[in-house]
Amino acid sequence: MFSVSIIVILTFLLIVSVYKNVQLGTTVLKMEDAIEECLDVIDTKYEIMTEILERPLFFDSPEVRTVVKGIGSVRTALHSVAITLTKDVADDIEDNEA
Repeated sequence: MFSVSIIVILTFLLIVSVYKNVQLGTTVLKMEDAIEECLDVIDTKYEIMTEILERPLFFDSPEVRTVVKGIGSVRTALHSVAITLTKDVADDIEDNEA
């Protein structure tokens, strides 16, 4: 009788554990999809900012230069965020290829 109750308790704990693992897995996959979408948006915006920064200035004032420097700073920040988010993924890919 004692062994049956132990088996029932362990089976219950196993079912709860499997349920929580599946729940965590789906959360991780949803988060991965969201991060990939954000990286796609960042990549698009980075390309747009790069095109804008390559254009020559037609109005030479301190305000315009400040805005252009601000856009450059945002572009650099977006680039560093993208590198930070993909650093572990790139390392894993390199490890798998080696």
